[in-house]
Amino acid sequence: MTTSESRTNRYGHTDRNTRRVFLGGLLIAGACVANRAHAVGGGPGSSGSSGAHGGADAKGAARQSLRSERMASRPQTYRLRPEAGRLHPQTRGSTSVAYTLGSEGREIALTFDDGPDPVYTPQVLEVLRRRRVQATFCVIGRDAAAHTWLLNAIADGGHEIANHSWSHPLLTRMRTREIHEQLARTSDVVDEAVGTAPALARAPFGEWDRRALEISASLGMSPLGWSVDTCDWEEPGTRKITSTVMKSVRPGAILLSHDGGGDRSQSVAALRDYLPRLIDSGYVPVLPSSTDVFEERTGEGWGDLAR
Repeated sequence: MTTSESRTNRYGHTDRNTRRVFLGGLLIAGACVANRAHAVGGGPGSSGSSGAHGGADAKGAARQSLRSERMASRPQTYRLRPEAGRLHPQTRGSTSVAYTLGSEGREIALTFDDGPDPVYTPQVLEVLRRRRVQATFCVIGRDAAAHTWLLNAIADGGHEIANHSWSHPLLTRMRTREIHEQLARTSDVVDEAVGTAPALARAPFGEWDRRALEISASLGMSPLGWSVDTCDWEEPGTRKITSTVMKSVRPGAILLSHDGGGDRSQSVAALRDYLPRLIDSGYVPVLPSSTDVFEERTGEGWGDLAR
């Protein structure tokens, strides 16, 4: 077994698929770049020597492949962190779930689950860009691996990326090693794409138990809940989603919406409706990790993860 085929984490568990997934993401991103360059250049029928261009393209592709291979072989920054017990208190994950921001002002947090989605995530990002607000995107690892360009778009917009597991299973019904793989693989993809592993994690269905919380904390993440469920996942209609938000929002609220996992056209339409109304009412969307609720988290409650 070579290092290009597998990688071993600090608990001795070998993840054979992470690098393959990441390289798949790179190939997708490379294909997008190549398609854009093809469109700009006018395709094979454009003026100039197609043979010369073809040779240059082949050399460029080879150089890009080599660079990608070197990037993939570099040690991951979050895996180079010391063991959990040796982490600085301010960089530890926590086992205490945050359901509100604990803010005395009119700060709120907008969170979007189950993406990134190539159709709806860009639409959500555009609404947020126009209103100049930031949000937290709780991403599914396998979708993030397939659309790494969206992870970069999220990060470039100043938004936060949180870990929402690899495939959205119920973590409380999984073995310890399986839970670790669900969270670690997703952190891998995010870290490789944007250079920073997630500091927040949201369990699928919001279901945590002690083992899942400890594993999340060992990976440097604090658990993020919510206080307002927009129920957009039920697709009740744009007006209903907006009404739920406006009736339920309070200072310090963490709002749960979705940008993936299904048809989210109602979610996007509702966001266009309620976001300006929230801002006009004096609410200020912020990133949860920048608030006091995460200031003094020290990861108390960690246990033996080797069992």
